[in-house]
Amino acid sequence: MSGTPRIVVLAGGVGGSRFVLGVRAALRARGIDDTAAALTVVVNTGDDLWLSGVRLQPDVDSITYALAGVNDTERGWGRQGDTERVNHELQEWGAGWPWFTLGDLDLGTHLARTGWLRDGLTPTQVLERMSHRWDLGARLLPMTDAEVDTVVVLEDGARLHFQEWWTRHRATLAPARFENPGVEAASPAPGVVEAIADADAVLLAPSNPVVSIGPIVSVPGVRDALRSTSAPVVGVSPIVGGKVVRGMADVCLTAIGVDTSAVAVAGLYGARERGGLLDTWLLAEEDEAAAAEVAGLGIRSLVRPLWMTDAARQAALGAAALDAAEV
Repeated sequence: MSGTPRIVVLAGGVGGSRFVLGVRAALRARGIDDTAAALTVVVNTGDDLWLSGVRLQPDVDSITYALAGVNDTERGWGRQGDTERVNHELQEWGAGWPWFTLGDLDLGTHLARTGWLRDGLTPTQVLERMSHRWDLGARLLPMTDAEVDTVVVLEDGARLHFQEWWTRHRATLAPARFENPGVEAASPAPGVVEAIADADAVLLAPSNPVVSIGPIVSVPGVRDALRSTSAPVVGVSPIVGGKVVRGMADVCLTAIGVDTSAVAVAGLYGARERGGLLDTWLLAEEDEAAAAEVAGLGIRSLVRPLWMTDAARQAALGAAALDAAEV
C-alpha cells in the first residue's frame, strides 16, 4: 500500500492499551513516522463515572498513559510513580470510594478534564486537548460525547455502576445483564463514523467483548459503519486456550450466554457477510484446532501468537493484525 495507511482500532482496557502500542510500533517499523495521521483509536467510554465531583474516564486514560509511556505497568492502570496523598485525605473525609484509588497525578488529569467539561468543551474536545501534552502517535476519539456509563444489573435486581462491580467486588456478584442507559439516544463522537468509513483497515482489539467493545458498537451508527466500510475488519481474540487473558471477561460472557472460547466470541461479533462485524479473526496458537469452526461461521481465521507479554510481542501482534488486513 502506497502512502500513509488509515488504521482504526476499537479498544478499551489494558488489553486494548497493549494492542494499540503494538499497532503503533508495527506502523513505525514499516517506516511510517507520522503514526498520528495513520492511527485512530476509538475508545470505550462505558467505564466512565463521576466520583468526588470529577469525571473519570478509565479506558481513555489507560490508553493515553500507555501511548505517552507514563502508565503504571505493574498495576495495569494509573500513572507510574504516583502517590496517593489526596486519595487518603478524601477517605478521611468519607468522600469517594475507599476501594477505588485516585492517584495524585491521575487526579490532576481528572480535575483538568472536569474543568474543561464545565467550561463547555465536549469529551471529544477534551481528549484532543489532553493529547497535546504528549506525542501519542495516534488520534484518540471517545466512542460518544454522551454519558452512557455501564450499569451491572445483578440477578436479584440490584444495580451497580460497572466500576463498583468490577473493582470493589471483583465480578464476584452474579450479573444478569449489562446496560448502558442512554445509549439508544447517543451519537458517535465527531469523526468516529468518518474514520471507519475512510479506513484502510479496522481492528477490534483483544479487549473485553462485552463491556469494552460492546458499548462502542452499541452506539447507534457505529455497527452500521463497521458493516458498510470498504476496509477489512480484523478482530483479535481475547481468549487464549479457553481462558481470558486478563480480567474477568469470562464472567461477562457467561452473563450474556456466551461460552469463554475464541469461537464463541467470534460468533458473538459475527461475520460481516452474514450481517455481523468480522472479516478475519486472529486465533491463538493454543486454539489452532478451532480454526475450521471459525471458518464455518463465515469468518476467515488466522492462527498467530497472541500473548502481549512484552513490547516485542505487542509489535508482532500489531504487525500480524495489519498483515491480516493486507496493510
